[in-house]
Amino acid sequence: MENYFVLNNGVQMPCIGLGVFRMKPGECEKSVLCAIEKGYRMIDTAAAYRNEEAAGRAIAQCGVPREQLFITTKLWYSDCSHDMAKRALDRSLKKLGLDYVDLYLIHEPYGWLKGAWRALEESVAEGKVRAIGVSNFTEDDLKKLLAYADIVPAVNQIEIHPFYQRDKLRQFMAEKDILAEAWAPFAAAKEGIFSHPTIVKIANKHGCSAGQAILAFLHAQGIAVIPKSVKAERMAENLDFVETTLDAEDMDALRALDRGESLFPWDKGVRRPLRKALGYLHIAF
Repeated sequence: MENYFVLNNGVQMPCIGLGVFRMKPGECEKSVLCAIEKGYRMIDTAAAYRNEEAAGRAIAQCGVPREQLFITTKLWYSDCSHDMAKRALDRSLKKLGLDYVDLYLIHEPYGWLKGAWRALEESVAEGKVRAIGVSNFTEDDLKKLLAYADIVPAVNQIEIHPFYQRDKLRQFMAEKDILAEAWAPFAAAKEGIFSHPTIVKIANKHGCSAGQAILAFLHAQGIAVIPKSVKAERMAENLDFVETTLDAEDMDALRALDRGESLFPWDKGVRRPLRKALGYLHIAF
């Protein structure tokens, strides 16, 4: 099993990384250091997480050459215009203590997106970013962006897990050579995912954990993952999912778990109304 994916611009991206959403600074620094010691080479943070500085301290201390790490951060929608995006990236680089990030994502599909995307494209040319992409974009959002983008997004980081598999969106992304990355591969442990009978049965069959079975299922479909963990043993377990290979019967059983709906209230209670209120602003600024 390959331990990386090749993005549409040729950049290699690890197939698994550590997500640090909602980690407090001290916890984040400790977790990032632990993850890198365990063998992780991809770290995913964001301006909105307010822990870029902590991640940066861990990166500086880890002893792994910068070129062997893959660092992702994100542009929050309050900075989503051309000039604000340029300043926001510089702030993130300063907080991370880096000259460049490997992947820079527009965090949400709101704001002055055309101007922001132009800023991201310019940042690639300036050497501040190796690859650019988006997060939480629907097919309609992607179509609007692609209508004016000179650079096709390399990644769309979205909610994907066995209970919400996003087949239609992922098919469209595959056609455009946009990699899917799951920000909640374990559904934040909702709905008893680790004890679900189907998942446990498959895990027992392969002598792996439920989490490893889930990650193997997503990887087999070409999906990158950034599971969050603060426990060293869980980090190591997640990383070792690459030793698990599912068969066609396993894949079909896991595909049958798809409910076709987000498990996160933010998506239904906030994101959709906000999307409607802002009217999909893809205009220049």
